[in-house]
Amino acid sequence: MNALLGVIFHFIGGFASGSFYIPYKKVKGWAWETYWLIGGLFSWLVVPPIAAWLTIPDFTQIIAEADKSVIGYAYLFGVLWGIGGLTYGLGVRYLGVSLGSSVILGLCMVFGALIPAIYYQFNPAEGKDMITSLTHTGWGRTVLAGLLVCIVGIVLCGKAGMMKEKELAGVGGKEARPDSDAEAHLSGKDEYKFGLGIFVAIVSGILSACFNFGIEAAKPMAEVANSLWKEAHPGQGEFLFQNNVSYIVILWGGLTTNLIWCLLLNVRNKTYGDYANSSAPVIRNIIFCALAGTTWFLQFFFYGMGESKLGNGASSWILHMAFIILIANVWGLILKEWKGVSKKTLVTVIAGILVILLSVLLVGWGNSMR
Repeated sequence: MNALLGVIFHFIGGFASGSFYIPYKKVKGWAWETYWLIGGLFSWLVVPPIAAWLTIPDFTQIIAEADKSVIGYAYLFGVLWGIGGLTYGLGVRYLGVSLGSSVILGLCMVFGALIPAIYYQFNPAEGKDMITSLTHTGWGRTVLAGLLVCIVGIVLCGKAGMMKEKELAGVGGKEARPDSDAEAHLSGKDEYKFGLGIFVAIVSGILSACFNFGIEAAKPMAEVANSLWKEAHPGQGEFLFQNNVSYIVILWGGLTTNLIWCLLLNVRNKTYGDYANSSAPVIRNIIFCALAGTTWFLQFFFYGMGESKLGNGASSWILHMAFIILIANVWGLILKEWKGVSKKTLVTVIAGILVILLSVLLVGWGNSMR
């Protein structure tokens, strides 16, 4: 039952992550860096403490009494994670949207799932999965099989995207252009450099996985929240919301990276006037940015709930990433982003989605065997 609940919670989190960008499409008259920063303030600064306040009494005291090294490492991994998100755009720029996204997400999944297990192999800790736990047990090998199957699904989706780009270019079509020079800088396709692109993709994949490392670093705070919950609610198992206190510190790091970058882009692109632009629907834009930012944060809110049922090992991270990729591709079909492609291309992307679904089932099955 715990495994099933964990999968359901991770699905909801993946749905939130795969869907959060949709409200941004309703923002009018603002450059990318402007609405990204406003939405990000809700994601990284406003909503996390509200979520903690609603679920963890005295969460501020837990943070205040935490060891400085715990705060420092959680914040540092948040900063690195933020850099990973920004270099994601460069990987897409040098490899193309489909290949770049597939490579980076695949690497993020692998690194985020396996590096903590390798670390705990040499620094054992109670309740932490080691790499030998994955390679020498039936449930662990099933989870690893799910990881490999998911990578195959990502490759198929990436191949379908490359086929789509080639087909649309061949008939004079074109992909949707970025809304601003800033977005073009982050996601443009103006130069294809495979070697440099792969290097950037590896860097982005490693740094994007740092959010999972941040959760590990901040675990002592989550454990305090879990202990207080168990004292107040004996016999009710693990505290579903224990990671909400950890997210506050990790996301401070993400806020730092993105705030600096967006403000620099505001200055470079002379878009700092967007925030008070009377010709833009400012209140409406803020509402949609708040909706996008809150939806984005919900991925980790439900990730923490899933983690409390499955453990913050390889399984939770694999399921989280798999559901994000799955939902994003399904939205692509629903919004008719694949309209006009050949039957072969459409079959390829659907096959990729089905393979990712299979990987989710394998990881869930593996956890049920523990």
